[in-house]
Amino acid sequence: MPEVFYYPMSYPAFWLDYYYIATWFAGMLFLALVWGVFYRYGKFSYGVDLGCFWKTALLVLFTTLSLGGPMYYNTKFYGGHGQDGDSIKITDSKLLYIDRTGNEKQLVLSHITSIYQESITYNPPPRIFIVAAKSSVRDSLFVTTNLHEYKRFLSDLSKRTGIEAKLR
Repeated sequence: MPEVFYYPMSYPAFWLDYYYIATWFAGMLFLALVWGVFYRYGKFSYGVDLGCFWKTALLVLFTTLSLGGPMYYNTKFYGGHGQDGDSIKITDSKLLYIDRTGNEKQLVLSHITSIYQESITYNPPPRIFIVAAKSSVRDSLFVTTNLHEYKRFLSDLSKRTGIEAKLR
């Protein structure tokens, strides 16, 4: 009988699929608003003076914020919720990873060579990699600590493969 583990969905599926479009749109709207205020209230003189430097510095700052803000949010959001709605199934001979949209990735349990947690986590939560190799073909997938009952998943996988999970 297959064991099924899943990532809980803390956001609606629509937001999980299209959050990056909304954040980039908001960033560009902010940038357009700043440029609109600049053109409406800015005093244009084509000589090089201190006022020109400050206006340029403000535009560079607001451009950086409008591009960097969505990128920061998108990176952080994907790290924390990129796997929401995905599921993992351990059958008698295979490990199946099914993402929210229905794409499937499978590893044969007998081909799994290591289970380890990444040494440095740049974007929480930490990832736990499951690596499978047979001759020259090598494949892997990862799970995070957001997986519902991830410790039980790792212990079940370790029992079925005979490979101890190396966690930090």
